[in-house]
Amino acid sequence: MTKTNRLGIEQLTVMGMPPVELVKLVAASGCVGISGALGPMPLAMFGYPDLHLYDHWSLEDDASLRREMKAALRDTGVVIELGEGFRVRPDGDVRDRGAGLDIMAELGAVRINAVSMEPSLERTYDQLGHLADMVIERGMQFTLEFAPMNTINNLQSALDAIAHLGQGRCKVLVDAMHLFRSGGTIDDLKALDPALIGYAQLCDAPMVAAVGVSYFQEATCGRMVPGSGEFPMADWIAALPDDLPIGIEVPMVDAFAAGLDPRDHVANVVQAARALGA
Repeated sequence: MTKTNRLGIEQLTVMGMPPVELVKLVAASGCVGISGALGPMPLAMFGYPDLHLYDHWSLEDDASLRREMKAALRDTGVVIELGEGFRVRPDGDVRDRGAGLDIMAELGAVRINAVSMEPSLERTYDQLGHLADMVIERGMQFTLEFAPMNTINNLQSALDAIAHLGQGRCKVLVDAMHLFRSGGTIDDLKALDPALIGYAQLCDAPMVAAVGVSYFQEATCGRMVPGSGEFPMADWIAALPDDLPIGIEVPMVDAFAAGLDPRDHVANVVQAARALGA
């Protein structure tokens, strides 16, 4: 039986490469999906104010770029498997994000992902409910990502939130680093109802963080090529549903700043993921 090609490249792996360029790179790499954002990565927020890897771009403000993006997706067959950037925040309301969701739907995004940086669990649930409504109304799927640094901080808290939202309205996104660093195991992954898993993100890292490195900084700037860290990534891949989309999320910003070509990086992480069985 032919193995399903389900690999994609996340925006974080190439630190906000312009979308048309990313689509063409992903197609050339033999992958089939991307995670899509509406604008570039705010590298200053990640501690790199003087690093400018790409020219500025915006799918929200540039109608011609949206047309080019649709053409690139159509011509290559690459799909936006995951729309990103839709966070629950204490200083905002997700109901103001309708225009961004409209663009994602226009571009054919399969699903929209959310994280919560809102400290209040009650307000997190309320905002996630509104966002789920908006995503589903536009014909897309909805996933929720947990991370140790966020309000929804482990697998169980994500499952609790999904149950609160109601049957069939949301699935969990399983990021390998977030799963293992929050105490999750391969057995936890195997015990999940496959119907509850909506997407997976592949990377590697030490099982325990280096002293003095913040989780946010490591997760957004310094992960490792799959198979080069301490996570049991082959077992993690084997535990996932066979047809589940997997996005490779391996940001290595210091290497980019030192001159690593994003194309070489993508080729390397794809080869590593394939060698692990993805």
